[in-house]
Amino acid sequence: MEYTQFIDGILTTGSNRETWINLNPANNEPLGEVYQATNEDIEAAVQSSEKAFRVWRTKTGAERGRVLLKAADILRSRVEQIALVETQDVGKPISESLAVDITSAADALEYFGGMAAGIHGEYFDLKNAFGYTRPEPLGVCAGIGAWNYPIQIAAWKAAPALACGNAMIFKPSELTPATALELAKAIMEAGAPDGLFNVVQGDGRVGSKLVEHPGIAKISLTGSVSTGKKIFAGAASQLKRVTLELGGKSPLIIFEDADIHNAVSAALLANFYTQGEVCSNGTRVFVHRKIFDIFLRQLKERTEKIRVGDPADPETQLGALISKAHMEKVMRFIEAGKAAGATLLTGGFRPEKDFKGRDITSGNFLAPAIFTDCDDAMEICKEEIFGPVLSILCFDSEEEVIERANNTAYGLAAGVFTNDIKRGHRVIHQLQAGTCWINNYNITPIEIPFGGYKQSGLGRENSLAALQQYTQLKTVYVELGNVESPF
Repeated sequence: MEYTQFIDGILTTGSNRETWINLNPANNEPLGEVYQATNEDIEAAVQSSEKAFRVWRTKTGAERGRVLLKAADILRSRVEQIALVETQDVGKPISESLAVDITSAADALEYFGGMAAGIHGEYFDLKNAFGYTRPEPLGVCAGIGAWNYPIQIAAWKAAPALACGNAMIFKPSELTPATALELAKAIMEAGAPDGLFNVVQGDGRVGSKLVEHPGIAKISLTGSVSTGKKIFAGAASQLKRVTLELGGKSPLIIFEDADIHNAVSAALLANFYTQGEVCSNGTRVFVHRKIFDIFLRQLKERTEKIRVGDPADPETQLGALISKAHMEKVMRFIEAGKAAGATLLTGGFRPEKDFKGRDITSGNFLAPAIFTDCDDAMEICKEEIFGPVLSILCFDSEEEVIERANNTAYGLAAGVFTNDIKRGHRVIHQLQAGTCWINNYNITPIEIPFGGYKQSGLGRENSLAALQQYTQLKTVYVELGNVESPF
């Protein structure tokens, strides 16, 4: 398999270029060869997108919407095929790829396809005049994706951008080059002009070139805080617009009146879904002292029943981490937690066999870990680990837990479990986080905005809020009378 550039409606040949091998996280065997985009590729992509933009921006919203809706149908018709590609690329269970990743990408195309015809400005009735506004497209936008949800992230960026009349160049993570190409094929097959959605492969050098290119009007990144700061600084030199969806160290607060079974379910979902490789994960689980012991018993019992194994097996619940290097990084955090005095209650080791007794030592597997006896100042409670590592902390009062939950540079997400709906809202309103849940966690329907506070990012993805990220407002004043002038 070759993972090359998708420019102007076709895959390039990728000859005589820098390449590397894309590995399957489940066994570290080769999936194919990835071709780094050259400066010439990037220039060709920009020119192709500019050409497509000139055509696409003249289409009505309804015409643009029909293309996006058809692209959504194409993805849905290929869900099993693309889900397997996603699972092999990322290492996540096939059940997740089928239920969430491909479906969420199709949902985004469908939602913004339906919204495209309704994008409109405002009318102002003035004295002897009137005014109106026009939300106009920005031009060529660049999306830079992460490796944990490759096709979902690509669609979350492409769908609102295209609905608003823009073109997009998308760079997937160098670790997951595959499914952005499937999205590009679907968009082209749906009737988009060649070049409307181009894909360029590569590492951070390609992302830097996109940020620097004067022909690109906006950058949308999903990635780490450090990468986000570099892109923000680079975009500032040309006053490019940016959307940054960055990391988090989010709190999940469990009050004494919460439904414990549901709260444990949420804690598992907030820490071990996609091997814990989710930016919004609630990795600091604060549990009220009155229910701490019973919560911990149920949490440990259910964690130890999680089926770790072959991601392609429909019964697997937790797959392989993205790479050997990332697995080793997560293991270093686990060792740091133990060295700091936290108790590793369960997990945190490399299993030799999966839940069916199959050898998995060649893959990047890690048994889900729970730390107790944690302190807010510990590295495992402060830094984003991005792996299946849960830190559980005890609290006594509402005021105390709010202060501790907010004591972080991040602000992507937060969750509260309580049967007191007044307290639920009261606490959520005081938490410094952009995406919050009451009595659930990590549910991200396309209809509601997603994004963070503080160092967790700028701007919002999804919902009507995303349309504002991909348009610029033009104000028009129309005189109906004579011009009054003192001259």
